[in-house]
Amino acid sequence: MAPVTYLEAIRQGIWEEMVRDPAVFCIGEDIGVYGGAFKITEGFLNFFGKERMVDTPISEAAIASAAFGAALTGMRPVAEFQFMDFISSAHTQIANAIAKANWRWGAPAPLVLRGPSGAGVSGGPFHSQNPEMWYAHTPGLKVLCPATPTDAKGLIKAAIRDNNPCIFFEHKYLYRRVKEEMPEGDVVVEIGKARVHRTGHSISVITYASMVYVAEEAAKTLAQEGIELEIIDLRTVAPLDEQAIEDTVKKTNRVIVLHEDNRTGGIAGEIAAVINERAFEALDAPITRICAKDTPAPFSPPLEKWFLPNAGDVVREAKRLMAY
Repeated sequence: MAPVTYLEAIRQGIWEEMVRDPAVFCIGEDIGVYGGAFKITEGFLNFFGKERMVDTPISEAAIASAAFGAALTGMRPVAEFQFMDFISSAHTQIANAIAKANWRWGAPAPLVLRGPSGAGVSGGPFHSQNPEMWYAHTPGLKVLCPATPTDAKGLIKAAIRDNNPCIFFEHKYLYRRVKEEMPEGDVVVEIGKARVHRTGHSISVITYASMVYVAEEAAKTLAQEGIELEIIDLRTVAPLDEQAIEDTVKKTNRVIVLHEDNRTGGIAGEIAAVINERAFEALDAPITRICAKDTPAPFSPPLEKWFLPNAGDVVREAKRLMAY
């Protein structure tokens, strides 16, 4: 089987779910005739028809509201935002209505809000954000951030089948850069379960999305010096797999939390608190955070490179922790 890109894996997952369940449909800007901003839904209109491929005006609030209404009637909408930066335009609908449906009156809201996020492509401050923590903080939402093609396909399928609202962040830097062979059969990944991307015994690197590959690059460098990183890919930031975090900390006794989101208010702070509560006595060194700077994402490529965490940062901090 030919390797599948991260983008194609998401495309396959949505397509298969639309074939499997006639209640699944797509809604968003330019998803029909144009095939989506990044061509994930290219060809869907010809196969599924305009009733299941709903093009909308440029209004994220309208997209989220329409998807929510459809979900309440038993449909399973997959709503695309051209860039997840603009999910903020639908914040009231998402945080004050969609997230609270089940809590308020037991109503399932089986909808997926999906789209590209992240930096690394010189998209500038309005097309490079990582807004996952805006929603990980909101009870009632599941927040998914896959790193690999297999997880991207498995998690989009799981999100579509889930009766809770899911926000699905697709890192645009990975769309066509990451490939792997897809397992045969119905690929579904359980929401809320982390995975061990690389086993090691020296330091745990807890991360997700594009930073998995930054950690992997650092691990190859450090292995030459006998420092073996264990890389934990969270896959979802809400719910958070606290057991996986506890297990890896107790195994290696040293921790780096790595993410592309800004440092202040990022998931690293929450993970540090979980470790403090569940595995503090296992620590042989302070918890280290490696995150993006507390600034908007720069447009300039050299500035963006400065803004983002890199493998050199991980190598430096890993050596510091080993010497602590």
